[in-house]
Amino acid sequence: METDFLISLLQIIAIDILLGGDNAIVIALASRNLPEKQRNKAIFLGTGLAIVVRVVLTIVAVYLLNIPFLYLAGGILLLIIAYKLILEEDEELDVKAGKNLSDAVKTIVFADIAMGLDNVLAIAGAAHGNIILVVIGLLVSVPIIIWGSKIILHFMERFPVLIYIGSGVLAFTAAGMIIEEKMLHTVFADNTMLEYGLYLFLIIGVLFAGILTNSIKRKAK
Repeated sequence: METDFLISLLQIIAIDILLGGDNAIVIALASRNLPEKQRNKAIFLGTGLAIVVRVVLTIVAVYLLNIPFLYLAGGILLLIIAYKLILEEDEELDVKAGKNLSDAVKTIVFADIAMGLDNVLAIAGAAHGNIILVVIGLLVSVPIIIWGSKIILHFMERFPVLIYIGSGVLAFTAAGMIIEEKMLHTVFADNTMLEYGLYLFLIIGVLFAGILTNSIKRKAK
């Protein structure tokens, strides 16, 4: 049980770091016009509130996943997110800088909610209903994202393989969610080969689809 807990926790931290790079950029953009002292306050307040909101949303998502077929739907949605993560797209974030501390904090919190839905879904799936995992995972990973975002982004740009590894982690989580779907329990019950087969099929499938799409796009250019 301790090993499963640790694996799930590392999974949650990896997912949040992987999907949270843009959140760190939002924080920088939202607070860029403030004086240095207020900028630090905006970062701490905005991040603190964002963590609280993220924890609440993820806990809600964990309970919602008990509804029939939502684990299956969540797994499929997570596969789409894993695929999109690989695609080579240049997206610019349009974030207005806050005129004062209050505006900057609001921008950080609302942007985090809007951009954090994929994180919430992935973490809810990886937590397997364990709320303690959700809270610990977010408390550990969010500060890493904020203070280490430049380093994380630098390594991801320098070593693109990290993106593919991250996408594989998401596909692995998606497979786990589909297998845990109660309505499909009879399909996977006592069938270890089928479980492992689904994990391999989805991970390889997502990676292959992403690489193939990027290759086609490059040739089209």
